Amino acid sequence: MVMKASAQPETLTMPAGEFKAKCLKLMDEAVLTQKSVTITKRGKVVGKFVPASSDNKLTHSFIGAGKGMMTIHGDIVSAMPNEWAVLEGED
Repeated sequence: MVMKASAQPETLTMPAGEFKAKCLKLMDEAVLTQKSVTITKRGKVVGKFVPASSDNKLTHSFIGAGKGMMTIHGDIVSAMPNEWAVLEGED
C-alpha cells in the first residue's frame, strides 16, 4: 500500500514491512524520480530514505581538512636522541 503524503507530494509514505519487501526496487525508483520515502511503523514515522542527487559529488579535497586542529609544542625539526641508548646508559 503506497500512498502519497499530503504535505509533500514528492514523498512516498509506507509501512516498514512493505519498505523491507520492496527496498531495492524503491531505492532504484527513488534515485530516478528523486522522491524520498517516509517509513512508518505502527503509524509513526521511524525513518526516511532520501535519494542521493547527482549534485552530491566531492567538490573539494580532504587535504588541509584538519588545519587548526593541532598545536605543535617544541622543536619538531631537529633529530631526537636515540631513546634506547639513553635507557641502556649509552651515549
